[in-house]
Amino acid sequence: MANLSLMALGSSVPEIFLAVIETLSTINECPGELGPSTIVGSAAFNLLVISGFSIYAVSEENDTDPDRDPSCVVGIKKINKIYVFCVTAFFSCFAYILLWIFLLD
Repeated sequence: MANLSLMALGSSVPEIFLAVIETLSTINECPGELGPSTIVGSAAFNLLVISGFSIYAVSEENDTDPDRDPSCVVGIKKINKIYVFCVTAFFSCFAYILLWIFLLD
């Protein structure tokens, strides 16, 4: 999950820079919709689509990890470090809620 988070951050850098450039260029004007839209769209894609493909990629045929928990059925996805997943999920939801609050204006 940490690798997935780092990959998501790395692939979002162009959208983040685009949002920052738009914000700095319209500092005394009405804010544009490009910045929040690209951030939300990119984050939603990274969180939902990439995570979904990663989960879908594990099947019984390619589940050959030698360090796999023997009590878990082959092909079943198990999160070994649940606290990392919980932190990532919490801050993702928190960021969406915070962005929604900011855009209510």
